[in-house]
Amino acid sequence: MRKHNEMIEKMKGGLIVSCQVQKDDPIYTDNIVVVMAKAAKWAGAVGIRANSPEQIKAIKAEVDLPLIGLYKIWHEHTDVFITPTLEACAQVIEAGADILALDCTFQNNHEGRRAIELLPEVKKAFPDIPIFADVSNIEEAKEAVRLGADIVAPTLYGYTKETAHIEGADYRMFAEFCRQLSDDSYVFMEGHIYSPEDAMKCVFLGAHAVVVGSAITRPHLTAKRFVDLLSGYQNNWREAEKSKH
Repeated sequence: MRKHNEMIEKMKGGLIVSCQVQKDDPIYTDNIVVVMAKAAKWAGAVGIRANSPEQIKAIKAEVDLPLIGLYKIWHEHTDVFITPTLEACAQVIEAGADILALDCTFQNNHEGRRAIELLPEVKKAFPDIPIFADVSNIEEAKEAVRLGADIVAPTLYGYTKETAHIEGADYRMFAEFCRQLSDDSYVFMEGHIYSPEDAMKCVFLGAHAVVVGSAITRPHLTAKRFVDLLSGYQNNWREAEKSKH
């Protein structure tokens, strides 16, 4: 039986906007994530997802919405970059995140062990903060829930070596998430959601809430998707989306 959380319960059926920017993004300004978060609240979003202690602090100071925090840190020879260390987790929590997101896939991290092995260490070190497990398939999702994840989502579907060829959401797989895991954890949808209609499909399938990022807050990638199609798929926009910063 999943642990009841009043803050997460209030997100039911709602939109969480991922407000992230890197310094090499063409839309970058010092306060752009705060503007994004204010716009999301104005629109009626029930939460924010944000990256890095700096940006989390800035948003929390200005926007009164629950915040899912992460810290993207890239290391050589691994695709694990979402809050990959216990120290990174501590920094995200200290910055004011209400929920902590981390990579809970079976990929090996920079230390040569599976990313998901960090989850029980985080639960032990920070027992009071809800954990948002970013996974890429149902097997990882089940293991994350078994290890104590409060929320699970297929955030990394399409971003692991096994799923790198994927461009769209797998609604059949997500329905399986909801059927098998909703009794034991909150199931959110995140990844490859590009329209309100896509988001609504996920709610109908059983999503507790839906996280949307690029389609709302990264207009340069939205433009690049159009250019990619109009040029006959000569320049894959997802290479820019997946780039390390």
